[in-house]
Amino acid sequence: MINTNITTVTDFMILGFPGLNPTYYGSASTLFFFTYLVILAGNIFILVFVGIERLLHKPTYLIFCHLAMNDLLFGTVTLPKMISRYWWDDKMISFNACFTQMYFVHSLGAIHSLLLLIMALDRFIAVCFPLKYSVLITNKIISLGCGLSWFGTFLRMMAVVFHSLTLPYCNSNIIVQCYCDLISITKLGCADVKYVQSVAFGLAMFSLLLPLSFIIFSYIFIFAVVLRITNRKGRHRILSTCTPQLLISCLYYLPRCFVYLANFIGFSISSDIRILLILLYSLLPCAANPLIYCFKTKDIKDILMKRLNNSKVGTKPVLK
Repeated sequence: MINTNITTVTDFMILGFPGLNPTYYGSASTLFFFTYLVILAGNIFILVFVGIERLLHKPTYLIFCHLAMNDLLFGTVTLPKMISRYWWDDKMISFNACFTQMYFVHSLGAIHSLLLLIMALDRFIAVCFPLKYSVLITNKIISLGCGLSWFGTFLRMMAVVFHSLTLPYCNSNIIVQCYCDLISITKLGCADVKYVQSVAFGLAMFSLLLPLSFIIFSYIFIFAVVLRITNRKGRHRILSTCTPQLLISCLYYLPRCFVYLANFIGFSISSDIRILLILLYSLLPCAANPLIYCFKTKDIKDILMKRLNNSKVGTKPVLK
């Protein structure tokens, strides 16, 4: 039998939620639209606010900026097509555009995981080795680490995309998902897709489990240090600096681990529920992270309150 590696598919159809009644398409597109606005407003605010506030030019807030840029890009890569899918019933996406979207979706997801690792490392050294923090963690070192995370991941994901392009695509072009991802695309290949999917899954687990293992390890040590502190005020101060990072990490990892675990043990969930869970762990952190930065990070919250109080004083009418 001769295997001709010929691709005849020129575009893909984004099915979205297969069980969603067309009556609710308008509601779905409106929800996606406002989600995108929240992601844009929140993450642009963080980038601008940290950029103009010299007091926030510190390693921790530099990591926040990289996360905000990542969330902003992820929302921009995925949501406009999802909005048009339900707003104008624009289901089609070209072959090249779909693979480009897939490349950025998986790249940005892996980068987010590595940035969370760097964030955990920042808190681990700050709490466990406070005297060495200013030497080991500087803006230059954080910039280098974050930069390598972006560059290395974009380079690595190019190999994943080119590997998936070796498959012939000549049958169905229907993607049962709201955006193009590797599993949904390679599932449509005309040849044996197990090897391509296995390699991609292995890389995904490496990007997910290695940072997650270090994050768990670092917070075990952090809480061990906190429990040894007798000063209640000092204990509260350390916990308050770690809470935002812990919340952000939980938002990213917990839903992902549930989906991967459900697939591993063979727990059956409907396509609509699976897609909803994927959207929740993909988009909820992008929208919620800026709120966590503002309301759970003491320095940002204090500066915001100070600016708000100054603006109220400045606009207060003078009584004669």
